[in-house]
Amino acid sequence: MILEVAGIYTARNMPTVTSTKNTKKPAVDGANSAVDALIAKAAPFAQPILRELRALVHEAAPDAVEEVKWSRPFFSVSGVLVCQMSAFTKHCGFGFWSPEMTALLKADGIEGMDASGSFGRITSMDDLPPRPQMLGYIRHAADLARTGAATSPVASRPRTSAKAPIPVPPEFAALLAKSKVASRNFEAFPPSCRREYLEWITTAKRSETRERRMLEAVERLAAGRRFNEEYQPKRTAS
Repeated sequence: MILEVAGIYTARNMPTVTSTKNTKKPAVDGANSAVDALIAKAAPFAQPILRELRALVHEAAPDAVEEVKWSRPFFSVSGVLVCQMSAFTKHCGFGFWSPEMTALLKADGIEGMDASGSFGRITSMDDLPPRPQMLGYIRHAADLARTGAATSPVASRPRTSAKAPIPVPPEFAALLAKSKVASRNFEAFPPSCRREYLEWITTAKRSETRERRMLEAVERLAAGRRFNEEYQPKRTAS
């Protein structure tokens, strides 16, 4: 639980972060008009919730800057994303951006139940922690951003290793060598397109199927067609 006394707040497992940067504090009335528009488009039940969440952010972090990303309002401090809010058909969401805040909330027994955000589905302000506690969380998140202690959730995700290239089967290479056009088109295609052809050929379980696929691949490549091009939507002339 966060205790707020004369502007000083503490929380269980909350590290002390002291900002050393001078921050500019723009007036709240300079809010982003794009956020105004998103709130106005939200369902009637959601609008007062979004307005209250917005006011909480600006009260706790007067230097927060509003922007719209992925069709939802975000709040950044010192150029670092701090939190975001969203409106759905029957509920709203509010979430902090940094993994550090996720860990802090988890230590306080708060875990987002779905993609709505850090506090699960919000149908009224009663679904959130008490107001002083929310202000404390937002202040702490803003301090993390100001001091460079906040990291991106994208950076914390494990990177997927690139797929190993598929060697061109010698039989297929020999067939390509007999058709300069097919060979040239195959080499000109991006790696993903070449991989589709090679996967199709090498996954054949029977030798006759493999041979048939190689011949068909050369025919398609000679015509300049990508793999499964006939199933892709046709481009209309502008």
